Amino acid sequence: MDRDNERDSSAVGSVARELDLVGRRREFKIAGIRVAGRRRRPSGEAAPLPRQLRAAGHLWLLSGLAVFAVWFSLFIVPTSTDWWTRQDLKVLEWFVERRTEAWTTIAKALNALTSEWFLRVLRIGTLLALIWVRRWRHFFAVLLTLGIVLATGELVQELVGRPRPLVVILADWEGTPHPSLPLGNLAVTLAVMTYSLLPSSRLRRATLVVSGAVVTAVAISRVYLGVDHPSDAWVAMMFAPAVAVVTFRLFAPEAVFPVSWKRGVTAHLDVTGRRGEAIKTAVAEQLGIDVVAVEPFGQEGSGGSTPLRLELAPDDSHGEDYLFAKLYSQTHLRSDRWYKLGRTILYGSLEDEVRFSSVRRLVEYEDYVQRLMRDSGIPSAEPFGVVEITPEREYLMVSQFLFGSQELTEADVDVDIIDDALGVIRQMWDAGLAHRDVKPANVMVRNRQVVLIDVAFGTVRPSPWRQAVDLANMMVILALRSNPELVYERALLQFAPGDIAEAFAATRSVTLPSQSRSSLALFKKETGVDLVEEFRKLAPSSEPISIQRWSSRRIALTIGAVFLAMLLLSIVASEVTGGGML
Repeated sequence: MDRDNERDSSAVGSVARELDLVGRRREFKIAGIRVAGRRRRPSGEAAPLPRQLRAAGHLWLLSGLAVFAVWFSLFIVPTSTDWWTRQDLKVLEWFVERRTEAWTTIAKALNALTSEWFLRVLRIGTLLALIWVRRWRHFFAVLLTLGIVLATGELVQELVGRPRPLVVILADWEGTPHPSLPLGNLAVTLAVMTYSLLPSSRLRRATLVVSGAVVTAVAISRVYLGVDHPSDAWVAMMFAPAVAVVTFRLFAPEAVFPVSWKRGVTAHLDVTGRRGEAIKTAVAEQLGIDVVAVEPFGQEGSGGSTPLRLELAPDDSHGEDYLFAKLYSQTHLRSDRWYKLGRTILYGSLEDEVRFSSVRRLVEYEDYVQRLMRDSGIPSAEPFGVVEITPEREYLMVSQFLFGSQELTEADVDVDIIDDALGVIRQMWDAGLAHRDVKPANVMVRNRQVVLIDVAFGTVRPSPWRQAVDLANMMVILALRSNPELVYERALLQFAPGDIAEAFAATRSVTLPSQSRSSLALFKKETGVDLVEEFRKLAPSSEPISIQRWSSRRIALTIGAVFLAMLLLSIVASEVTGGGML
């Protein structure tokens, strides 16, 4: 009996100790940084940065639904069609009874704002301004919005064929009135100008209010002149701006592509305000690391994510003041898809260029490759894990911050650095891996050792030419800080002459990262030396290796791209000759 009591007492004590341990902040270290108090988000609790429609989003969503409801009621349900027509005529007759010479003059002046040439000047001016500052996202968002409004309006007009109001019409008109295309064109033009030319501010909000007032006044004037039914004008006023709002939020969201008048600025996610606080909360809860500040870092060398530096709380740093992080979003995923689509048209479906189905899959893949690189002994930053900011929309990859490191092309490159850098490529070859993005910004030197970063494009068991290209890219950037003869001589200690010949036989513009191409072009301009050709002269002769891949998908995409380009050119040509959507 005593032994049974002792066992029961021991069991109770063990459970108590386990419960006490669970209740405490569990502490351990990763790369010298203390990690404590990770927290699992309970089911039903909002994410750190929940996806929410703001008041304006709800308003435009309701407006869009209302437009479709009106269309259904006007042209599908016979009884409601008669009711709408009677109501429209009542309003028209009310305005006709109050016509005066003065009001007619004012109405005609307002209606002049729907003039084709007036709107054309505004639209072409907007597009030229966007070309000047090289904001191509906004440029194509404007074209897409105008095209959707024009195509939808003409389609509905063709399907409906509604007659003009049965009153005396005091202005010029053309075609059927529903929806009112002149009014819709004015509304969408003012909307795209505001969203593409004005930064998010009080000025933009005030401009939207003024634009809405102008469009409303023009709509009233067209009803007064008898050109449109009230329902024709109302549908155009609601539909056209709603298309602009949705297109810009999906294709060029302000958080990722803010309006800026600085030419050539690469847009990244804004990490101030709610998003910055959400990042701090998510890192603390999911990784157990206290972050006191989030700031952009190294954005000039990154286009596929938003790179950040996370400042740690003093009591959590333990000698490490910062962590490095990459923020991925739906916009980065779409950019990746467009990038791969373009490469498919230009070069075919190269292996491992299948688009990711979601942001989650993208970060899962990069996290896997980063850990595989570390497990294979390839020097790279220590991964801390993936942080969920908004489910399926925004994720943060956190890793070690390589304090005191510098890009390879900024370091003092001697024989030891050359051997170390080439040795990293040798390790990847032996492990069956390829980095696929070896460029100055991704090859760092820390404590006289070479470290690879940004393994998002990494590939497991790549094709031989993929691995060969990694070697060529590394040799090229090493030669930028030394000379090709020395790099080639050191490479022969780890690679066969045939390996080097194969590497430069597969090297061309598409296999060189854009940063490397720019550096090589500048080097050639300053010295007159083409480093790629110099290496080809040093290596044994080899036939060029084709990387083109032909498929039915590539042919279909190419035909589609040519068709769209011709369509865009025809639109521009028709506009210049006097007609079109602009």
